[in-house]
Amino acid sequence: MSILFISGAVAVSIIAIIFLTAWLKLKAFMALFIVSLFLAFATLPANSIVTTIKEGFGNTMGSIGFLIIIGVIIGIILDRTGATLSIAGYILSKTGDKKSARALGITGFITGLPIFCDSGYIILSGLAKSFSARSNIAIAFMATILATSLYSVHCLIPPHPGALAAAGIFNVNIGHLIVAGIIFAIPGTLASYIWSKWVTGSKKFPVAESPGNEYIGIRDDLPPVLLSFLPVAVPLILITIKSLISLFDKEGITLISKIFYFPGEPVFALSIGAIIGLFIIREKSIESFNSVFTDAIEKAGPILIVTAAGGMFGMVIKATGVGEEMGRLLTGTGIGLLVPFLIAAVMKTAQGSSTVAIITAASFVAPMLPALALDSEWGRLLAMLSMGAGSMVVSHANDSYFWVVSNFAGLDINTTLKVYSPATLIMGIVVFGCVWVASIFIL
Repeated sequence: MSILFISGAVAVSIIAIIFLTAWLKLKAFMALFIVSLFLAFATLPANSIVTTIKEGFGNTMGSIGFLIIIGVIIGIILDRTGATLSIAGYILSKTGDKKSARALGITGFITGLPIFCDSGYIILSGLAKSFSARSNIAIAFMATILATSLYSVHCLIPPHPGALAAAGIFNVNIGHLIVAGIIFAIPGTLASYIWSKWVTGSKKFPVAESPGNEYIGIRDDLPPVLLSFLPVAVPLILITIKSLISLFDKEGITLISKIFYFPGEPVFALSIGAIIGLFIIREKSIESFNSVFTDAIEKAGPILIVTAAGGMFGMVIKATGVGEEMGRLLTGTGIGLLVPFLIAAVMKTAQGSSTVAIITAASFVAPMLPALALDSEWGRLLAMLSMGAGSMVVSHANDSYFWVVSNFAGLDINTTLKVYSPATLIMGIVVFGCVWVASIFIL
């Protein structure tokens, strides 16, 4: 079978996913499953089709399952107990009303580490309205700051499903990815802050009409601030410590390496965070704990299935060999990190899902890594971050998160397209630019 035919089949399959999800509004899992089957039948030997599909789905599920479920548990606890409001109130008390946009951005960034961006935005959207009314700042500015601060970590950092699945495909150290992802998400968030502040600086952008139903501040009915921070902070600290130790002791033979080996593993670190989170729940009973676990399983289920289906599609693409062929064609071009960035950006802009975009890009790019001179520990990590940056570009009307931002902030479509969508473009470009600059010194 010619590589030209295989390349055409892969291109048609990607277009088919875009058509099925963006135009026909078919559920992402079914679109990925159907297209994976057709691509496998069209390009792979008959005796390898079932094995390839099962391996792609199962391997992805095995690598991300626990992390996603535990991450969802932490997110639900923070939501139910009011810990997110406690964190926001504390940060606002330190910044003051005049700097409430910064407080909102910091709150979104911190709480977005374990909480998916759409859920986090729904939980915190009342804050954007309250801060806007209290500070007399445009709601479009507040909404965009909250949306992009959540979005930046969602696209770059595990346990969010796209980054997690792609890390498995690239065989990237998850601890290193979390630390590096946080570092590179910061300039992206700052860039969106500067952009949205500038574009909403005129008086034509209104403030929120009312502060909403929630009083934001230090409240007796909210959990203590320190306890609210711990489910997020403790896992990050443990993972960071292990990642830093591993840079100097890759063999893990020192005492400190042995002490932090298991606590610093992402699954164990997040589990510790979830256990700490249970102490925030006021009614400490089996019934209340089970209620949290049930909600987590119900919410994590669709995320796991879609992500694993993306891994299945990626495995089929990998099995076709088109990635290796593209790698040979790109050998010596010197464009390196631009390839994963552009592939993820095209997929994101065309079909809307950051998760599908980064998983598809990872499967497509993985065989090219040697030819792109990125087949090293640092090269794979930077390629991962480049794809994460690409998966930010561009959130618009075919992205469900776009509508969450628009509807919960009370923004009309034109305003959301004018302020929020360009912010995601700028974020992606800035993050990629920072990754590229870092590669000059690292690679």
